[in-house]
Amino acid sequence: MTRLVPVCARLLVPLCAGLLVLGCLVAVLWSGLVQRPVALAFGVLIALGELTRRSGSEVREAAPLGAAGALAYTLLADVAGRPAHHGVAQTVTVVAAAALLGSVPHVARGNGPVLGHLARRVLTVAFAAVCFRPLSNQGVFEDWSGPAHALLLLAVLAPTTLCDAVLAAAPAHARTGWPFGPLLREELRGMVGITSAVCATGAVMALAVAVAGLWALPVLCVPLLLTQLSYRRYAAVRATYRQTIASLARATEIAGYTPAGHARRVARLGVAVGRDLGLSGAELTVLEYAALMHDIGQLSLVDPVPAGATAALPVTEQRRIALLGGAVVRQTGVDAAVAVVVERQADPCREQPVAARIVRVVNAYEEKARDAGPGGDLTALEELRLATAGDYAPEVVEALARVLARGSLTEPAAG
Repeated sequence: MTRLVPVCARLLVPLCAGLLVLGCLVAVLWSGLVQRPVALAFGVLIALGELTRRSGSEVREAAPLGAAGALAYTLLADVAGRPAHHGVAQTVTVVAAAALLGSVPHVARGNGPVLGHLARRVLTVAFAAVCFRPLSNQGVFEDWSGPAHALLLLAVLAPTTLCDAVLAAAPAHARTGWPFGPLLREELRGMVGITSAVCATGAVMALAVAVAGLWALPVLCVPLLLTQLSYRRYAAVRATYRQTIASLARATEIAGYTPAGHARRVARLGVAVGRDLGLSGAELTVLEYAALMHDIGQLSLVDPVPAGATAALPVTEQRRIALLGGAVVRQTGVDAAVAVVVERQADPCREQPVAARIVRVVNAYEEKARDAGPGGDLTALEELRLATAGDYAPEVVEALARVLARGSLTEPAAG
């Protein structure tokens, strides 16, 4: 029963979206499709956006062109001076059908999960359509022009963005067990970037089509496609950057200073603890890189530490290794914030930044659990709780305990 609840929670959003699409489809088949050329033009745009969507767990908005097109169709009041009459049901049906059609190649190639992405798109569009379409079709906004109409679109997009953030955070909460509040805050932080651009583009598309007609769509979608291509290249560079850091972290393992997989396990568990404590995406990236490279200072030692267990060393020796590691990190050209975390991982916990506290606790836990044998997880956690107050930050130890109790670790998500 306890396992059934999270499964039902994960399926709730897709189920609601599916029922909504089915109801809207029946309504459109019953009443007929209005302004078919407009529906077809926006459907093609949304499908194209889905065809060019990016995949990967680190992607916040996978199909910016498709999202912008869906919002533009939802917020469309006029087409070249003629009123747009499509209602909520037709809006949801066109967006769902186009997004599903554009997702077929991704499903065929197995490029990541599609169901959750489509469900979120449909429910977000439905929310915006319910807020805007009935009043627009009744002519309530006929006299709203110029800045007033732009402000109206922004007033609709603000709660729509919040709805989208909730729809993104809720399944993640059900899937991983992370606290809902930090997940929602992280989604809202991320919306300052790509999501804001998508919303602005959707509003501009709706305003441009109202004046220039459907020819405005290809003119406006080209810059967005070029931006998406540039972002893909940037993402590829970031992926290569992370792989380089991971390779540097493995140097201590290859040289025999630390056990195989130690840095990767500390990074994975450290990011999980950071998420539990509500760290932002940028802070989690620094934490992950620092956790991967936290032992790199051991390469400067003449005699390796047995099993790489630095937590058992005297504090002065721990700090010396940490400072050596920070110097190495600075030479690699990695962000200086990563070097600071590596350098300060052996400082008194009250003087450390949060990331350094997490690295210290997780590294000590991993070493103690590894050496304690069967039942070592509980033994290591109890040792951390009983340690001197200045050794390990209590709030980090308790966050670690919550993460272990949930048993829902995720892969490090470097941004």
